[in-house]
Amino acid sequence: MGQVFHPRFGLYVQLVLLVVLVSLVGGALIWRASTAEPHGVGEPVEQPVPFSHKHHVGDDGIDCRYCHSSVETSAFAGIPPLSTCMTCHSQLYTDTAALKPVVDSWRHGVALHWQRVHQLPDFVYFNHSIHVAKGVGCVTCHGRVDRMPLTWRAKPLSMQWCLDCHRAPQKYLRPRNKVFDMTWQAKDQAALGMVLVRRYHIDARRLSDCSVCHR
Repeated sequence: MGQVFHPRFGLYVQLVLLVVLVSLVGGALIWRASTAEPHGVGEPVEQPVPFSHKHHVGDDGIDCRYCHSSVETSAFAGIPPLSTCMTCHSQLYTDTAALKPVVDSWRHGVALHWQRVHQLPDFVYFNHSIHVAKGVGCVTCHGRVDRMPLTWRAKPLSMQWCLDCHRAPQKYLRPRNKVFDMTWQAKDQAALGMVLVRRYHIDARRLSDCSVCHR
């Protein structure tokens, strides 16, 4: 009986397997690069204006919602328009060098280009309003922004990190009137969390479904 396979069949198989392996590795690297956050945890993000949450929130006591006005009603927390900044800065510190880009943009009608601190991949759906409505505090995801002279990412926001909360939401919930309070801490989080899970009608089993975040 004649030879069934070509003498170089083994070499061809090895080449095909090598191409497949290289494609898989290359695809994984491209996917990781395309889904990675542009800035590392704890790495201050350079902005056109050195905005300090520590000064505005920590020192002056400005509520998160004053600037992030849509956080309770929209998926996006909102970047404040220049008119919000100029509510105060049309009178305060108008001649300082640090604020010059804000004043110039306001006068000439040219938008400032802020750098995103958090940038989730396109295949991830996130809604700020539902988290606020269910009693998830700003500090849970954003850290102590009231202590940040420049803003940085405080949490990894990875899939595993999100699932840790979705699988055990009672560990993180707080009363709705404490969502924007950076310093609030529960006396007994375990007991309070179970009460709030029932009060807010949270089904932890449903929160682990893929369709919750990937739509």
